[in-house]
Amino acid sequence: MAFDYDLFVIGGGSGGVRAARIASSEHGARVGLAEEYRMGGTCVIRGCVPKKLMVFASGFPGAVADACAYGWDAQIGEFDWSRFRAKLDGELDRLEGLYRAGLERAGVTVFDCRATLAGAHEIRLADGREVSAKHILIATGGKPVVPEAWQGQGVMTSNEVFLMEALPKSILIVGGGYIASEFACIFNGLGVDTTQFYRGAQILRGFDEEARGHIAHEMVANGINLCLGTDVKEMEGRNGQTWVKSTTGHDRSYDAVLFATGRKPNTDGLGLGALGLGLKANGAIPVDRYSQTAVPSVYAVGDVTDRANLTPVAIREGHAFADTVFGGTPRFFDHGLIPTAIFTQPEYGTVGMTEEDARAAGPVDVYSAAFRPMHSLFAGRDNRAMMKLIVCRKSDKVLGCHIVAEHAGEMIQLAGVAISMGATKAEFDRTLAVHPTMAEELVTMRTATRSHTG
Repeated sequence: MAFDYDLFVIGGGSGGVRAARIASSEHGARVGLAEEYRMGGTCVIRGCVPKKLMVFASGFPGAVADACAYGWDAQIGEFDWSRFRAKLDGELDRLEGLYRAGLERAGVTVFDCRATLAGAHEIRLADGREVSAKHILIATGGKPVVPEAWQGQGVMTSNEVFLMEALPKSILIVGGGYIASEFACIFNGLGVDTTQFYRGAQILRGFDEEARGHIAHEMVANGINLCLGTDVKEMEGRNGQTWVKSTTGHDRSYDAVLFATGRKPNTDGLGLGALGLGLKANGAIPVDRYSQTAVPSVYAVGDVTDRANLTPVAIREGHAFADTVFGGTPRFFDHGLIPTAIFTQPEYGTVGMTEEDARAAGPVDVYSAAFRPMHSLFAGRDNRAMMKLIVCRKSDKVLGCHIVAEHAGEMIQLAGVAISMGATKAEFDRTLAVHPTMAEELVTMRTATRSHTG
């Protein structure tokens, strides 16, 4: 059977674009790609990139305060959201243009419309056309979910937050994951009266418990009203604001409410059911380690598979897929060791096992230190950094590294290299400290803080 394309990709985010480019430019495949919104996906348009730029913006008041403490005659005025947003929109336009140019140079045919599956090899476009492909890759990502009880109440999600017409004077953020916690820090840094509700006992569930507690303490110290064990009970509009009644008596009105209570794979209406392709309970597409579904011609990468929902992971999965299917080199991405950063204030960088997971797996030694960094100490701030290594007692291999500090994301990248190479604690100890830095603590912790027998 002759197909219109060797590969058709549904979704123009990081994973889909990488797969399309590699399959076309490096392996000579005929590739088509459909994107219904904007090229770049969640990361570029409504995720990592605009969020990180907001993180930068929110850090300047603290930087100016530190400058004063260091002797500078410095001051900062009001934050101009409209000016920032105009520049942000321009930057996102620039990045989207780069994504499109990259696909064009690679010879990929782009369709600016929604696409769904009409069969194991057939794709139906929103304009009514139907095309065929030997292989189909689904890379439609995920989307934020608002609990049904609060839908239609005018609340924002992470999709809408970058489209605000004005910066609110007060905001309630509902959720305790990294998106909720990051935005709580962002808005607080921008001078917004910020409250965060989380129904659990501690934010950042699934991460290292000591690090979670350290971040929560610092967030509260920085002025965020963090309400744990708290959820929304009632909500209604009052005098241009949103009045919220909580389960713990924290009742008040806010100019804006942001829900960051979870995301789900973006599989609704794709036509997967007609192919007999069963989905997981949350809508995720089951795949094997080569990203292949139960329908041999259909593959999926990125957040739509709900394996590890991070942009670099989607890119690696997309590249591995292209090399496997079109390059004759079977490859898969190992999800076992993933360095990542959470851009709270302070940042959290992590790679490898949490103390809790390592303790359950066998005997471990934990090396942990909390201290006031030189920069903030001199400025008169009480902020504390935390460094932590988790070491297998039998092999001396470093199983996990956790850093809570300014620029933790930059530090964890290099720690991730060492740990992925199987570095031992002795090798960390033999590495000369770079002084004076925060990171030197990683190679100067010589005595275990605590040990677990497993």
